[in-house]
Amino acid sequence: MRLKMSVFPPVSLNISLVSLGCCDVGDTGLVLTSQETSFSHSHSPTEMRGAAVSLTAAASGFVVLLLTVPVVRGYNGWGVTYTSTKICALKGSTVEMNCTYRFPSRINSVSTKVEETFWFTKASNNIYADLRTDPDYSDRVEYRCKNNDCTLRITDLRESDSAEYKFRFITNQPGGSFTGSPGVTLSVTGLQVQLSSPGVRTYDRSAELMCRSNCRLPDHTSYIWYKNQKEILRRKLNSLNNFELRNHYSCAVQGHEDFPSSSLLVQGQVNWGVTYAPAQICAFRGSTVEMNCTYRFPSRINSVSTKVEETFWFTKLQDKEPVDLRTDSEYAGRLAYSRGKNNDCTLRITDLRASDSAEYKFRFKTNLPGGSFTGSPGVTLSVTDPQLQVRVRRSTVNPYSTWTELTCHSNCQPSHHLSYTWYKNENSVEGGEEKYFHLHTSGPGDKYHCAIGGDVPVRSPPVYAPEFPAVSVSPSGEIVEGSPVTLNCSSNASPAANYTWYKEDANPGLPSLQKSLSFGSIKSSDSGRYYCRAENELGWMSAPTVIVVKYAPRLVSVSASPSGDIVEGSSVNLTCSSDANPAANYTWYKGGGDSPQASGQTFAITGIRAELGGNYYCEARNRRGRRNNTLHLNVVADFPEAWKSAVIGTITVVVLAIILLSAFLLIKEKITSKQSSEPVQRIVYSEKCLHSQSEEQDDPDYTNIHFLKNQTDPVCSNIGLAGPCRRDEEEDDDSVEYTVVKFNSSAPRARSQEIQEDPATLYSTIKTSF
Repeated sequence: MRLKMSVFPPVSLNISLVSLGCCDVGDTGLVLTSQETSFSHSHSPTEMRGAAVSLTAAASGFVVLLLTVPVVRGYNGWGVTYTSTKICALKGSTVEMNCTYRFPSRINSVSTKVEETFWFTKASNNIYADLRTDPDYSDRVEYRCKNNDCTLRITDLRESDSAEYKFRFITNQPGGSFTGSPGVTLSVTGLQVQLSSPGVRTYDRSAELMCRSNCRLPDHTSYIWYKNQKEILRRKLNSLNNFELRNHYSCAVQGHEDFPSSSLLVQGQVNWGVTYAPAQICAFRGSTVEMNCTYRFPSRINSVSTKVEETFWFTKLQDKEPVDLRTDSEYAGRLAYSRGKNNDCTLRITDLRASDSAEYKFRFKTNLPGGSFTGSPGVTLSVTDPQLQVRVRRSTVNPYSTWTELTCHSNCQPSHHLSYTWYKNENSVEGGEEKYFHLHTSGPGDKYHCAIGGDVPVRSPPVYAPEFPAVSVSPSGEIVEGSPVTLNCSSNASPAANYTWYKEDANPGLPSLQKSLSFGSIKSSDSGRYYCRAENELGWMSAPTVIVVKYAPRLVSVSASPSGDIVEGSSVNLTCSSDANPAANYTWYKGGGDSPQASGQTFAITGIRAELGGNYYCEARNRRGRRNNTLHLNVVADFPEAWKSAVIGTITVVVLAIILLSAFLLIKEKITSKQSSEPVQRIVYSEKCLHSQSEEQDDPDYTNIHFLKNQTDPVCSNIGLAGPCRRDEEEDDDSVEYTVVKFNSSAPRARSQEIQEDPATLYSTIKTSF
């Protein structure tokens, strides 16, 4: 193994950096196994490979430890090669773990393709919890995989990240999955301030405060010292010589000031001391516990070598003197002391009882005058009955890789490893020996619990998905609009269920994530089917309930069929409707009367008479209230049969008269237009057609209308006043016929009036050719 030390400037480099921690590689080789692969592997070694292991600090610019480690053996072309098997890192730093993997290129003429690669720390029940899906590593894990090389990068390291990390890949071959096991062991630790006596010191010489870590830090690391939480010094040494008693001191690594050590209160004789590890212990009743300590003292005082003459543990004082536990009858047969070569001391107590809970202190006496020392405070031991609890955590980071993790948790964590057993429905689960157990799904009614081994196994209460919820409505009975209503839901579940309310045919999720859904003043629109969903990390179950809100009638509507005026003797139907729950009953009233005319949604009136006209109102009523609306009914009289005939005849005559008048006007218009377009050919003066009494008439007007046509019998029409028309025998050869029309004057004329021709007499001849 080679150790290279290099210094890099604080820039981004594509190399593996190690800072604020080094890698302690305890193994020079790694054997890879695969328990689930179906291929036959022979135990033949593969070629040796060199790889770089890296641990990267959160800040750059530190010394890099680059370890080249020869690795590894595999089986028939299948294998995973880790660049290191052990890594130690400081809390808050960044670590990178690298590996390469290999597999046969072809199996049974089928090319091998890698379908999935990931890192994990937990696996059970054939479920491998990909770190990318683990909420504990959310936003802190990154994979960089290419060309059969895969690097895991974890930032902001926590002490809980201490674990064994394994790489797994899955191929397209049947059973072609492989896990590199054992994997990489990561230890994450913080800083501690310890009081040390370097070398041989006299009683009056000062001791040192040391800033230490379980991880070996680079030699060039710079440290920051704090006194009572205030910075007092920066130096490249991890020791502090000048300090004062009765003050608190802590330290941090430069660049990681956010992760200082816990503070140490320096008091008493600095060269004398007892250190306990751990300082607090919790143990189950009936189990065995061990308490460890180390003690220190000056090797020489005043040229006299110091020798330890007595060591013991105690919890009580008698006459202000500590009482050795070995003399206490309560611990008879259950107590043992042991001392190591390096001033180590151990107290072992078996068959623990609740009365053993106390503060245990270690005391040693030397050969020097007054050379006794008690480590105070001591170790606090709490003995309790085991109270196991299964904690459930579900991963939903990746929707395509979900799992549920069950963890067996105790009210106290013993310092030694416990043996766990998992049960499903009272049957032990194969492969469930770890503190955790993984599930993909949990069926209805499945119950899980854990137990720890011992003479009397201790079992946890079971965990299970919610049972069918019970839904109730408060207050019970009929729900009236405007009243307060609360829906309650409960389900037996462990862990306790979370509740969500849904309404059918509505937006999912009502504003209630509690067991109850409340309506301060319920409305009719709140009627419907509601669902309560009870859910925990193991599953869910829902139950329905129906809400029916009762309310008084509203929106009362009244209509008549047929609509409009109603003729006497006919029939009419009055209809009433409303919105009500429960359904309304209907009653009909006329005018302002109190006597019901009818009941029911429809009121039918036949052979209606004029006195039945007027206002009708419908009253809709249910047990929640009543409401009404009014309709006016107008009844008109019917006409007699004779009146109908007269009206019809009159209308007919008027229509015919209008038609004839229109025709006459049209013909007249045509005749007038023709007259204006044809010249008068001949005017015939006729004086022969005279009435025998024409001499008695004054101012005779003659109208001679002569129709000329091609027929042989023309007609001549003379219109004279008060005289008969006669034929003149001396007519010309045209044989004109004359028609005389006599107009009798309403006023008689004097017979003595002579008939003479008035020169103003108007003669008019109209010739019309046919």
